[in-house]
Amino acid sequence: IIAAIAEARGHGDLSENAEYHAAKEQQGFIEGRIAELEVKLASAEVIDPARLAPSGKVVFGTWVQLWEEAGDREVTYQIVGELEADIDQGMISHSSPIARALIGKTSGDEVEFTAPDGTRRYEILAVRCTNVETASND
Repeated sequence: IIAAIAEARGHGDLSENAEYHAAKEQQGFIEGRIAELEVKLASAEVIDPARLAPSGKVVFGTWVQLWEEAGDREVTYQIVGELEADIDQGMISHSSPIARALIGKTSGDEVEFTAPDGTRRYEILAVRCTNVETASND
């Protein structure tokens, strides 16, 4: 970005220099993103799921094994922070609609929530502090 700004300055009059203004705008965006990430990093807290007391309730860090009614299939998710969320790895944000519906529930409970594509229903099959699938592969 700095090089792009320097190059754009070399083109002369900055008042009508689109390259300069675009580079400055991009620099502002990046600086804003850095500030946002610094705030998140400063307030981040490491939570070791292995140290969670097994209460049987869905809480941050737990793995939840579910039966999805619509898909007629079993799925497993871990409740994680927003920055860790990766649906392909089975990690869902604690602020997602499904996680908000699951938190506080226990094995055997049924949950229903509204997703962008409609209402979804799940039955909680198990709540664990560790992922049995991962633990058995170690």
